[in-house]
Amino acid sequence: MSSIFTKIIQGEIPCYKVAENENFIAFLDINPNAKGHTLVVPKKEINKIFDMDEAAYLELMTFSRKIALAMREVIECERIGMTVIGLEVPHVHVHLIPLKKMEDAQFMKKDKLTEEEFKETANLISEKFNSL
Repeated sequence: MSSIFTKIIQGEIPCYKVAENENFIAFLDINPNAKGHTLVVPKKEINKIFDMDEAAYLELMTFSRKIALAMREVIECERIGMTVIGLEVPHVHVHLIPLKKMEDAQFMKKDKLTEEEFKETANLISEKFNSL
């Protein structure tokens, strides 16, 4: 059965897309720790990050880095945190989270955004990503 991320990649479920290339897609988390919380996902459905071949893993990190660089230019924060947990969805994904304090990385407090805020945030990150 396809993961929720595969359904997003295939266009069966909508998302607030930030960036995409041949092998990866980045979109806003709909239940974000902070405004701008972005998920970076390989298009190939792989359950565990360390099961990726080395080239794909390095490409995921390179793509994630570029997204993070764009995020820190347009989202007010102290830094962009990165975490890979992988228990909630059996499809590799990197969380890029704008951090103002340590609690922002703990998945305890969630921000509520309007649809307009999601769209605006995705567009800001996307525009900056495309200019890098």
